[in-house]
Amino acid sequence: MSDFLRLPRNILKRLALAGLAIFYTYIGITHFTNPEPFVAIVPPYLPAALALVYISGVAEIMGGLGVIPYATRKWAGWGLVALLFAVYPANIHMAMNPDDFPDFGGATPLYIRLAMQFVLLAWAWWATQPDTETAD
Repeated sequence: MSDFLRLPRNILKRLALAGLAIFYTYIGITHFTNPEPFVAIVPPYLPAALALVYISGVAEIMGGLGVIPYATRKWAGWGLVALLFAVYPANIHMAMNPDDFPDFGGATPLYIRLAMQFVLLAWAWWATQPDTETAD
């Protein structure tokens, strides 16, 4: 079993991987159980908002589950990084149109959300890179 997971020895990285798995799997599932908030943030210039929400939900679930096995971890990490770049236009759209998203509390939280995407990106990349101790 430990060979299947091949978790790094570093406890911080273990926690980061567990957090990634839980966070992205949960968020991906909510794309299906409650798609309306996600549809609402898709920029109007993109077609088929609901389909895009479902596609991104599948990508998040795959990325979240993909970080668990060592064999898929690195690729899942790169997939999550790509996903974060792909959804960035929605965050830009929100920041540029804060009046359309009153539940977020104005422009400042939406700009903070833009910056947080880079924190999420760094988390996904760092946690999924092989440690020198466990790399093949």
